[in-house]
Amino acid sequence: MKLQRRDTEVFSLSFLDCICCGFGAIILLLVLSEYGQPVVIEKSRRQLDGQVLALQKELHEIRGETDVLNREMQGRVDRLRREKLNLARVSGEISAIKGQYEASRQDAAVANIVEGELVAAYESLTEDLKKLQKQSRRRPPTEAVGGIPIDSEWIIFVIDTSGSMLSAHWESAQQVLKEILDIYPRVRGLQVLDDEGKPMFAGTRGQWLQDNPAQRARITSAMRNWRAFSDSDPVQGIEEAVSKYWALDKRISVYVIGDEFTGDSIQRALDDVDKANPPDANGRRRVRIHAIGFPEGPGMPPFTSIRFAALMRAMCDRNGGTFVPVTTEKACTGYIEVFGTRQCIGGG
Repeated sequence: MKLQRRDTEVFSLSFLDCICCGFGAIILLLVLSEYGQPVVIEKSRRQLDGQVLALQKELHEIRGETDVLNREMQGRVDRLRREKLNLARVSGEISAIKGQYEASRQDAAVANIVEGELVAAYESLTEDLKKLQKQSRRRPPTEAVGGIPIDSEWIIFVIDTSGSMLSAHWESAQQVLKEILDIYPRVRGLQVLDDEGKPMFAGTRGQWLQDNPAQRARITSAMRNWRAFSDSDPVQGIEEAVSKYWALDKRISVYVIGDEFTGDSIQRALDDVDKANPPDANGRRRVRIHAIGFPEGPGMPPFTSIRFAALMRAMCDRNGGTFVPVTTEKACTGYIEVFGTRQCIGGG
């Protein structure tokens, strides 16, 4: 029996029903879902915008904090650089201090050597002084020359070269200078200044003349014709003697020879010499100052000579020396021995 094929339609009513039901279910899901509502979508958008703004705000805050941190870091870097510089400077100072310490140790060693040499020199000077004192015993004792001590090895003469000295006392002054030199058999240095501080021999300022018989003869010979300006004030010559010739290792005696003092004030002169020749901690002056004073010349008032005697007596007393007044032979009533020669006392 032959079967006949039956034609089937694809888009039948049953199929369409199924399709419609599926679409309906999808639409129903979309309607029931809140994400599908416009209000919800707008709300979600605002939330996202708020989140974006919050994130941007956080970003700005982070950037601000980053700037602050960068500034702090830069400040710390600068501080670290300064500390490194300070450390380098301190290291340099420490090195310098170490160098100074080493130098001071070397200086101390040198000072010890110099001190030892000074001690040896002092001992040598002491021995020489003892020899000189032994030799001086063969000569008249110190009392015979006015009590002037002869403990110096360097001698400076400060001589008044004024007209009154040249006219009335110049030969006696030459004899006094020779007698003083004879007191010292041997010294280490000599110098002769006028009362202005200028040396007898040009070109020898600040220098010592060597002591020998020829030099002594040269000094006494030059004094005969020595002419120099003088204001009859020995202060400047004494200041020159101390400032230009004094040294720690030298025992110096200054002999002032004159007859007048015409300065403004005796006290000012004493103060000026005190400044130039101050005492040390033991009260010892840098140089001894002795003086030989002559009386006024013929026809001259005695006022300036009396001032010279008063000044030099006080100055010698302050500076460890001796003042010896000398008179000329005018109707003398008596004599005394001064520097080995007869000197008049009293008289008109």
